Amino acid sequence: MAASGNFAFNNPVFQEDQRRPGLTPPAQQTAYSTASHQAADVAANAQLEGMYAAPPAGSSQTGRMTVEDTVVKTAGLFGILLVTALVGWFWTLGGTLDATAPNGLTIMPWIIGALVGFVLALVISFTSRKKVRPALIWAYAAAEGLFVGGISAYFEVMWPGIVLQATIATLAVVGVTLALFANGKVRVSKRANKIFLIAMVSYLVFGLINLVLMWTGVTQGAFGLYSMKVFGIPLGLIIGVLVVLMAAYSLVQDFDLVQQGARNGAPRVFGWVGAFGIMVTVVWLYVEILRMIAILRGSD
Repeated sequence: MAASGNFAFNNPVFQEDQRRPGLTPPAQQTAYSTASHQAADVAANAQLEGMYAAPPAGSSQTGRMTVEDTVVKTAGLFGILLVTALVGWFWTLGGTLDATAPNGLTIMPWIIGALVGFVLALVISFTSRKKVRPALIWAYAAAEGLFVGGISAYFEVMWPGIVLQATIATLAVVGVTLALFANGKVRVSKRANKIFLIAMVSYLVFGLINLVLMWTGVTQGAFGLYSMKVFGIPLGLIIGVLVVLMAAYSLVQDFDLVQQGARNGAPRVFGWVGAFGIMVTVVWLYVEILRMIAILRGSD
C-alpha cells in the first residue's frame, strides 16, 4: 500500500502547512539552531581568549609558593639588611659614615648582631618545619644587617676599599652560580650533599679550634690559624677558596629548594624559608670573601 493511501499520513499533523499560525518552518528552525551554536561558539572562544590573555595566577591567588614571590621576599629581607647595615656602620665609626675619619671604633654592633643573628637562625631552622614565622626572619635580617655593617666598617678602617672589593666579588659569585643553575650546569645530588655536610662540619670544628687558640693567645696574627703560611701562602687563602666553593654549592641548594617548593605547590609562607636560606648563604659568602681579601692585603 502506498504511503499516500494510508489515512494516518493524511492526518494534518503530519502535513506541512505554512499558513498555520504557531508553527515554524523546519528551514527556519535549522537557521535559528545554527545561529545559536555559532553565537555560543563565539562567546566560548571569547571567554577562552580572555582567560589566556589574563596574567597567570600569582601566589596570593593560589596560596602556593612561587619563584617570583620568593624573589620579592628575598629582596625585602635584603632591604631590611641594608637599612640596619647603615646603622651598624654609623655606630661602629662613632657616629659618622666616613671610614677615613672615624670618631672612634667599637665592635658592639658586630658582636650584638652576630649573637642575636645566631640565636634567631637556630630558632628559625629548628621551628620552621612546624610553623614559619616571618617576623623572626625579619628580625634575623635586621640583626644580620647590624653585624654586616659593623664588621664592614671595622674592616674598611683597617683596609680602605675592602668593602667594595668584597661586595663585587660576592655579587660575581652569586651571579655566576645563579646563571649556572638556571642553565642546568650545576645541580644538587645526594653524593654532593654528603661531601658538603662533611666539609661543613670539618670547617665548623676548625673555626671553633681557631677561636679557642686565639682567645688563649696560642696563635699569633689577626686571624689566628688563618694567618699561618703554608709554602708561603696564607692558610686562610687556601681554606677561603674551598669555603667559597662550599658557599656556592650552598646557594645551589637554596635555589633548588625554592624551585622544588614551587613545583610541588608548597604553601606560600614557605617562600620566607627560601628567602631566609639565600640570605644566610650570601652573608656567609660575603664575610668569607671579606676575610680572604683582608688576609691577602695583610700579607702584602
